[in-house]
Amino acid sequence: MTCAPHHDTEQPRRAGGAEPFDPAAAAARATAEILQDTLHSARPGVVVDSPPGAGKSTLVVRAARELAAAGRPLMVVAQTNAQVDDLVLRLAEKDPALPVGRLHSSEAGSFDPALAELPEVRTSTKIADLAGMDVVVSTAAKWAYTKADEPWRHAIVDEAYQMRSDALLSVAGLFERALFVGDPGQLDPFSVVGAEQWAGLSYDPSSSAVSTLLAHNPDLPQHRLPVSWRLPASAARLVSDAFYPFTRFRSGTEHGDRRLAFGVPGDGSGVDRVLDEAAESGWGLLELPARHTPRTDPEAVGAVALVVRRLLDRGGAATSERGPDPEPLTADRIAVGTAHRDQAAAVRTALAGLGVTGVAVDTANRLQGREFDVTVVLHPLSGRPDATAFHLETGRLCVLASRHRHACIVVCRAGVAELLDEHPSTEPVRLGVTVKFPDGWEAHHAVLSHLAEHRVPWRG
Repeated sequence: MTCAPHHDTEQPRRAGGAEPFDPAAAAARATAEILQDTLHSARPGVVVDSPPGAGKSTLVVRAARELAAAGRPLMVVAQTNAQVDDLVLRLAEKDPALPVGRLHSSEAGSFDPALAELPEVRTSTKIADLAGMDVVVSTAAKWAYTKADEPWRHAIVDEAYQMRSDALLSVAGLFERALFVGDPGQLDPFSVVGAEQWAGLSYDPSSSAVSTLLAHNPDLPQHRLPVSWRLPASAARLVSDAFYPFTRFRSGTEHGDRRLAFGVPGDGSGVDRVLDEAAESGWGLLELPARHTPRTDPEAVGAVALVVRRLLDRGGAATSERGPDPEPLTADRIAVGTAHRDQAAAVRTALAGLGVTGVAVDTANRLQGREFDVTVVLHPLSGRPDATAFHLETGRLCVLASRHRHACIVVCRAGVAELLDEHPSTEPVRLGVTVKFPDGWEAHHAVLSHLAEHRVPWRG
C-alpha cells in the first residue's frame, strides 16, 4: 500500500531545536506579509494558498477592511451567492460602520434577506446604485455582466481555485490589481462540457483562475497560510501529507487540546466501537464486507445512518480550546458526506427512518467550505467495481476528509486498496498540462493506509 511520506508536523521546532512552533505567531506573520503585498506591491496580483480551516474568510474580510481604511474602494468576487452573503455578513459584523454594497441578480431570493437589516449594507441589481460604497461584493457571474466607467484599483477574488479561467477573463477588465485567495487542495472548477480540446493551451477555459494567472505571471507574490484552525492535530498531518505535499501546514492545536466523549457507554457493536475509536484517535473506519454494490448501497447507507443515530443517542460532548465547558454534540454539528447526490438522498431517507433531523447530508461539492465537529463519510470507492477519474479526484476526498474539528468516521466496504491496484491511472498525458500532484491514486492510498490503523469491522 502506497503512503505519502510523513513529517513531524505535531511537534515542529525551529532550526536548532530552540523553540516549539507557535501557530498564532506563524499565522500572524503570514497575514502581515500578505497584507503588506496587497497594499503596497506594484505587481498586478497577489496569490494566497489556504489549507482547510486556515482562516481564508477572515483574511478576505481583514484585507477588504484595510484597503477601505486606506481610502481604496474595492470590489470582491466570490463564486456563489451563499459565499457573497457570508462575506457581507462577516464584514458587517467586524465593522458595522463600513459601507458595503451587495450587487445581486434580479432573480427572487438571490441574496440573504438578513442583509436588509444591516444599516450600512445596500443591495441593488445595478452597480450605479452602489456608487461610493467602500466595498462592493458579488458573484463572478454577476460581475461578468457589469459595466464600469472606471476600473477599481483593487479587487479580492475569493475561492480563486474554484473559479475557471474564462470567468476570470470575463471580469479582469473591472480592476487593476487583485488579491487571489483559495484552497488549492479542494475540488477543481466545475464545467458542464468537456474541455479536452483546450488541454495544454494557455487559454484553456477549464483551468482554474490561479493556474492561468500564474502561467502568464510567474513572478507574482505567492503566500500561504501555515495553520489550520479547524483540523485537529490528529488530522492535520494526514491531510497535509496526502493533499498538500508542497504547501504543508500544521494544526493550530496540539493533541489533548480537544476531546470528544460520550455520556452513554458503548454496547459492543461495530458501530459503537468505531465511535469510541474515533473519539480516542480522531479517525474511525467502519468496514463492511467486500462486495460490488449499487451506488446507493443499502447496507452502507444504513450503516452511515446508524453511526449518526448512535452519535446522538450516546450523548456526545466536545471540549476544545474555545472554552472549558463541553459542548453537546447536537445534530447541527454533524455532517454526512458522499460523492453523489443520490447517495446523499438515500442517507437522508435512512436518517428520517431513524427519526434523525437537522444533520447536514450532502455531496463534497456542497460541503466545501463548511465546518462541523464530527463528519461521517461514505467512501467514494466503497463497493465500486472500478476506479474512475471522478471517484479518484483528490479534491473530492480532501473535502470529505477535512470538514471536522474533532473526528471523521469513514464507512467503506473492504477491497478498496485492491481496487486501486487493479485500476492504475490511465489518464492521457497531454503536452503543456501541469501534472496535478499528488494524484488521486496516491492520495487514496495514503488515506486508506492511515484509516487501516483505526479499522473496526461492521459485524463481529
